[in-house]
Amino acid sequence: MILSLLSVIAFVAVVLYFGPLKTRRLRMNRQSWSALIAGLRHDWSARELSDQFLWKEGLSATPEEAWERIHGAHGLWAMFQNAQIMVEMAEFAARTSDAIEPSILETLRDNAEQIRLYVLKAVDEYASSQATESVQENAFCAAFMYTRMAARMTRLLQDHAATALPDFVAAM
Repeated sequence: MILSLLSVIAFVAVVLYFGPLKTRRLRMNRQSWSALIAGLRHDWSARELSDQFLWKEGLSATPEEAWERIHGAHGLWAMFQNAQIMVEMAEFAARTSDAIEPSILETLRDNAEQIRLYVLKAVDEYASSQATESVQENAFCAAFMYTRMAARMTRLLQDHAATALPDFVAAM
C-alpha cells in the first residue's frame, strides 16, 4: 500500500517537473522570427539613449538624462522584458544556425541578467523614494547594458538571420 502510494507520488512529481519543461520545448519549437519580434515591447524605444542605437554600444546621455529618456519605471520594465526576448531570439538563431558561437549566447544571457538586476534595483529603490541619484545610476547601468545587448543582437542577426533584421530594427 505504502509502496504504491510512493510510486504515485513519484510519478506526480516527475510529471510536475517535466511537464512545464516539455511545454516550454514545444513552445520553443513553434517560435518564428516574427513571433519573437512581436514579443518585443513596441510602446517604448531606447533610440533616445544613443546616437547610433542598435549599431554602436554605449550611451550618449548622463544618468539624469538617461532617466528622463527612459521615461522612468515604464522604460525600465520594457528593458526588463525585451532583454528576455532578445535572449530567446539568440537561442532561436543558435537552433537554426550552426555557425553561432556559444560564447555569443553566453554573453547575451549575461547581459540580460545584468539588465534585469539593475532594473529590479532601480524599481525597488524608486518604489520607496523618487528618482534619487541611486535610482538614476541603476537605470543608467541598465540602459548602458541594454544598448550593448541590442547592438550585439543586431550584429548576430546581421550575420546569421539577415531576413529578421529589418523587423528587429523597426521593433526596437
